[in-house]
Amino acid sequence: MATLLFGTAGIPQSTWPQETGEGIRRVAALGLDCMEIEFVHGVYLDEANAKAMAGIARNNKVKLSVHAPYFLNFNARELPKLHSSQGTLHKAARIARLCGAESVVFHPGFYLGNPPGQVYETIKTSLEGVLDKLKSDDNPITLRPESSGKPTQFGTIDEITRLSLDLPNIAPCIDLAHWHARGGGNNSYEECSGLLAGLKKDLGEAALKEMHIHLSGIEYGKNGEKKHLPLRSSDLEYEQLLRALKEHGAGGTLICESPNREEDALLLKETYQKM
Repeated sequence: MATLLFGTAGIPQSTWPQETGEGIRRVAALGLDCMEIEFVHGVYLDEANAKAMAGIARNNKVKLSVHAPYFLNFNARELPKLHSSQGTLHKAARIARLCGAESVVFHPGFYLGNPPGQVYETIKTSLEGVLDKLKSDDNPITLRPESSGKPTQFGTIDEITRLSLDLPNIAPCIDLAHWHARGGGNNSYEECSGLLAGLKKDLGEAALKEMHIHLSGIEYGKNGEKKHLPLRSSDLEYEQLLRALKEHGAGGTLICESPNREEDALLLKETYQKM
């Protein structure tokens, strides 16, 4: 049976000092399994520090992943912005590999008023350039486009699944809160079961065993995601979503992005284990 690991998006709030290495140790002390290093505003680790993080994670049996900076847009109209996005994702992937991470999550971009089909081809071509560089680096890391929470953002489940089929070393990051926020539905056992069955059909059973999932409470409106919320302060039916994951044998990594990240990560893990 596949194993589902639970952890935090970034350094747990109860960590002191607020440093990445201490965050990894704190994750282990809390009884969690994984941590996503958040390069929100930029790739802040150099090569030496990244290698040190790999050692700390290995010694504490914590699985690491990385979230690339948020400002990437592989549908940028200006070539300098597009090239900057490619360079930043390549750098994040290089440092992630030195950290011992197997996955880099990223936001692919925005539609900017263009037809979705055209945007898909632009983003696909842009990512091919990054993948070519990673191949020349002999870096096998998986790039994971994240499902988006706003209709203005590229990243429906179908779009990121298609990228995963069309390109090597691409796999989805399924953000269940974003999936819910894009319309207010997608919040039940049946809907999540349908999502998982579709992923298995399109990408194969192995993809279901090696998922990368984001989960949190979320506030949303007609334009989609507004902000993350603690699970118990939101309408997210997290118990139903977890039950679907368990009954479909989903494995991999589940990262909690709630404002109270370690509290909700532990809530998710404990709820899942009792099922």
